[in-house]
Amino acid sequence: MFSLKGKTAVITGGGSGIGKAIAQLFAKQGAAVHIIELNAEAAAATVAEIAADGVAFAHSCDVSQQEQVINIFQQIGKVDILVNNAGIAHVGNLENTSEADFMKVFEVNVRGAYNCLYAAVPLMKKAGAGVVLNMASIGAVVGIADRFAYSMSKGAIYAMTLSVARDYLASNIRCNSISPARVHTPFVDGFIAKNYAGQEKEIFEKLSKSQPIGRMGSPAEVASLALYLCSDEASFISGNDYPIDGGFIKLNN
Repeated sequence: MFSLKGKTAVITGGGSGIGKAIAQLFAKQGAAVHIIELNAEAAAATVAEIAADGVAFAHSCDVSQQEQVINIFQQIGKVDILVNNAGIAHVGNLENTSEADFMKVFEVNVRGAYNCLYAAVPLMKKAGAGVVLNMASIGAVVGIADRFAYSMSKGAIYAMTLSVARDYLASNIRCNSISPARVHTPFVDGFIAKNYAGQEKEIFEKLSKSQPIGRMGSPAEVASLALYLCSDEASFISGNDYPIDGGFIKLNN
């Protein structure tokens, strides 16, 4: 079950965190994985790790630049699976989110996903099938303090997921999204170290316990859900968002 043998998967932001875990698992399950990543060194490192028991390729690209994105997808040629994972975070409410900050988040998180969809969907239509998985967030559906721009961008991802799923039913293209709560990635460690020097352990514990289950998720757990949604076993699923949140949305009373 959950074999991706013979599939070509494109994963944006696959050089670290959740994207890296998805790239590793998809390659393990037989997919030829193409990592699109701004950080060329991180992408190369992930590819090197996968090389032991899988096939992977690295492509250095700024997903906010449509011409770059289209050129890379044309080079890849065949795309069975697209995972729109690349994104950046921002901390701030409306009043302390500058226009520059707002647009930076929009350019990467929203325009970046749009550019990849714009490049990949025609290739999927030509092939007669395809799967898209977008990385949303619990911030798309619940209010999270000081995440104004980030939540905006993930709300857009959620809406684009539903739109693509509806528009391409007849083309045999499925589109779903995943909405994680806090996941323990290098970004989280860096954020805590930068903003709470000397309080790392205390803040990590506090953030962990904001999930009712009492801990953060792991990139591997998100990757497992991604694998299912992109596999043939999920062929009856489209137009849905899947929280993976340790009970955050429903149980955080």
